[in-house]
Amino acid sequence: MERKNFSRSITANISASEAIKKISKIVEWWGVTCNGNAEKLHDKFVIKMGGDSFFNLTVAELIPGKKIVWLVTDCNMPWYSDKKEWLNTKLIFDFTENNGTTTLNFTHEGLTPDIECYKDCEFGWTHWITRSLFSYFTTGKGDFKQR
Repeated sequence: MERKNFSRSITANISASEAIKKISKIVEWWGVTCNGNAEKLHDKFVIKMGGDSFFNLTVAELIPGKKIVWLVTDCNMPWYSDKKEWLNTKLIFDFTENNGTTTLNFTHEGLTPDIECYKDCEFGWTHWITRSLFSYFTTGKGDFKQR
């Protein structure tokens, strides 16, 4: 059976370079706290979702106007039996710009249906990408109310 990585796409009237700038402002669209920077290649940052949870990430790839890749270098997901399920997974943001409109293809490489957190993460990522990040791109404010 093929292990299909989680992915979602959105399209908004924003340039790819502006979209990349907005994605690096993590707390504005993702309901987390963040320490560190996510703006330049090799930047390191820590995301916390409450309690003992954390995700250490590095900007592993940055192609201006085209792509961002964040690598999870350490994590603790205390809600699951495998607290390190996201370790060495990648959050990939691919951009295609056409006449002032940008399509973002987001993939969480390594987040597949065969891992314990998939159902919860699928729900969460769908919200954070298709609602909150889209809202941040189009209105300047993220949507922090998961439905």
